[in-house]
Amino acid sequence: MATVADVRIRSSRRAEGFLLAFAIAIPVSAYALVGLGATGGLPANVWFFGLGTAALAIAGHGALRAWAPAADPVLFPAAFALNGVGLAMIYRLDLERAGTSNASHYATRQLAWSVIGVTLAVIVIVFLRDHRVLRRFTYTTMVAGLACLLLPLLPGLGHERRGARLWIEVFGLSFQPAEIAKILLAIFFAGYLVTHRDNLALAGPKVLGIRFPRLRDLGPIVLAWVASIAVLVYEKDLGTSMLFFGLFVAILYLATERLSWVLIGVGLFGAGAIAAGTVFPHVAARYNVWLHALDPAVYQSAGGSEQLVKGLFGLANGGLFGTGLGEGIPGQVPLAESDFIFSSLGEELGLTGLMALLALYLLIVERAFRTAIGMRDGFGKLLAAGLGFAIALQLFVVVGGVTRLIPLTGLTTPFLAYGGSSLLANWIVIGLLLRMSHDSRREEASP
Repeated sequence: MATVADVRIRSSRRAEGFLLAFAIAIPVSAYALVGLGATGGLPANVWFFGLGTAALAIAGHGALRAWAPAADPVLFPAAFALNGVGLAMIYRLDLERAGTSNASHYATRQLAWSVIGVTLAVIVIVFLRDHRVLRRFTYTTMVAGLACLLLPLLPGLGHERRGARLWIEVFGLSFQPAEIAKILLAIFFAGYLVTHRDNLALAGPKVLGIRFPRLRDLGPIVLAWVASIAVLVYEKDLGTSMLFFGLFVAILYLATERLSWVLIGVGLFGAGAIAAGTVFPHVAARYNVWLHALDPAVYQSAGGSEQLVKGLFGLANGGLFGTGLGEGIPGQVPLAESDFIFSSLGEELGLTGLMALLALYLLIVERAFRTAIGMRDGFGKLLAAGLGFAIALQLFVVVGGVTRLIPLTGLTTPFLAYGGSSLLANWIVIGLLLRMSHDSRREEASP
């Protein structure tokens, strides 16, 4: 009979080390090219940046080797490469503004946030020895997640930027609590739905070949819908509202495997968004900017479409292969380092470069779903898939807003954009996925 001592956990660290070599080379090369393109010479601290980047990557790799040797080998290198490319572009924007009244030092701050983010991912891996512990805090995470969503509405704490009330300010530092809320609510949704999925999957009436749930089972999705519409109306942000409600509907579908929940969710959110745009002027104004961005009156109005249109012109200027790092003018777009870093990268890397970055995101999401498939417990399956879907949906919301596919939102591009709250939250997501991927492979190795 096999015993615990007979278990062999398959290590993936050698493959990860090989991928990390590329994940280090990509941002260091981008950093050097930014200096060459913008100033004609290598940045003075390029060697420090290269050694620091390598040290941070090796530290994360060593932690995984020690505490999660069976973790997925792709997640950490893919996230690290995206973080590094974003840091190089933020440094490029700092160079463009140097010597002007808008001079900034965002790259230094982002570097500090990057170190803290990777450290938090390691802390999650080291101290969360079993992801199933999180299920005990199902309702605690619900309360904490809703509190995070409501914090920006508190007078004196929350403040508004460019029409959206998403930030709180503490000790002079701005923080976007919705980034933490997405993790907390993913844990709550996974814990709640794994417990109640049998009731939600009960047979109901069949319409046009699709079986819909009973009316008495619609309570959870109606409550989530009301909360998401409240975020849209009071915080004036479509992105957070869509992320919150979309995450719930996605995990609900995974838990019940019923397409009707998706149809109901899309219908409810669409109807709510249209109604809010009709009743509330500030929501209607956002829709107007989206639909009539190129109208001169909308472009020139306060809070109009100037930022969106300049971002589109930047993408057009980049074309297929881009202007080259350091050789475009991405700083012409307001908030180019945060909300519009995707258009900044598109101008200098072109469509080809953007497709490469999107491929890295695709890898992260695919590995999250693969981790979910490998989990033996229902909670782990729903949580891993939910976290992967959260990254995918946030990317869709940001890229869709920048390219005018959907109304512009205040969310930031995961790993690439400047901002401590976004970077820390997404590195915590990576830490959770790495821990769960190790647990799933360890379970596969068990007799």
